[in-house]
Amino acid sequence: MKSFKITLKRSLIGATQRQKDSIRCLGLRGIGSSIVIKDNPAQRGQIYKMQQWLNVEVVK
Repeated sequence: MKSFKITLKRSLIGATQRQKDSIRCLGLRGIGSSIVIKDNPAQRGQIYKMQQWLNVEVVK
């Protein structure tokens, strides 16, 4: 199954509270923090909404 490695690349200053909550729900804490998540529609939706703050790599 495909997975994504997500890294927070920018500060959340200027983001709305809802955007900040989405980043926290993904499990990212600070700039440079990374996580690996499994591919599913819910995770893809969160990544799509927050793409300006994230680096996304596909992991097999």
